[in-house]
Amino acid sequence: MTDGDGIVLGTNQYGKAENRVVRVYRDTPRHRIRDLNVSTALRGDFAAAHTDGDQRDILPTDTQKNTVFAYAKEVGVSSPEEYAVALATRFLVAAPRATGAQVSVHEYVWDRVEVDGQPGGHDHSFVRRGTETRTCVVTVEGRGADQLVWVVSGLQDLLVLKTTGSEFRGYLRDGYTTLEEVDDRVMATSLTARWRWSGTDGVDLDAAYASVRQQCLAAYATTYSRALQETLYAMGRAVLGTHPQIAEIRFSAPNKHHVLCDLGPFGLTNDGEVFHAADRPYGLIEATVTREDAGDPGEAWTAVPAFA
Repeated sequence: MTDGDGIVLGTNQYGKAENRVVRVYRDTPRHRIRDLNVSTALRGDFAAAHTDGDQRDILPTDTQKNTVFAYAKEVGVSSPEEYAVALATRFLVAAPRATGAQVSVHEYVWDRVEVDGQPGGHDHSFVRRGTETRTCVVTVEGRGADQLVWVVSGLQDLLVLKTTGSEFRGYLRDGYTTLEEVDDRVMATSLTARWRWSGTDGVDLDAAYASVRQQCLAAYATTYSRALQETLYAMGRAVLGTHPQIAEIRFSAPNKHHVLCDLGPFGLTNDGEVFHAADRPYGLIEATVTREDAGDPGEAWTAVPAFA
């Protein structure tokens, strides 16, 4: 839409960001918990709200927030992905002028507290697991028989470190190169990964998440790495080789540099034992591993960062 002066409204969306939802299941004495951070967004013909302040086609963000919490009870959270699909589909019913809805979910994982060797942990006491966060982004476009659904699952802030089994040598040099080659180094990263499903019919998404996570960790641990790039590719191949319904996986991995400390001034040797953990600047390695026949991703990555 133009106001006659050559200035037009471009791409836009609106929603309710970071709704913190904790769903507790109390149907048995052994409780279960899903701890979520949910963000919603609607896309469509909302030009009048921008150009004329006309709100007739706007589903309030407060309504979106209320739906997020109500659906945690009405629909439940069997997995973040299924919950997000239900929400996005509902928003297209509630907002006729919307052409698409996107729901992003971060899940924070809680483990059961262990008490006196009790098998399986305590029934209703939990401890938050590290920094790792499970993620998903679900995008739903259209209605009825023409409706399309894209699901991108993922994880972020998975901190991993290996004390050997990595080198970095043979790289390009110029007049500004000072980095020394190393044939044995600490390699650490805070991994972000996102994987796009070609379809989720028949997939246990909780089990699949655990499997993808384990495939990544196993490849990280067992791949002799001449560069972090090589490790990411090995991770991607392992995941795609195990899960035929995953079309592609994208990684973002900051290189958490560990610099060997010079202890010589103190009369001490340092044979790969004491390091300074530097937090910045850092190398940022990003890569996509995909199937040759992965197909058109459609709207799966719209408004989702290309990597991290």
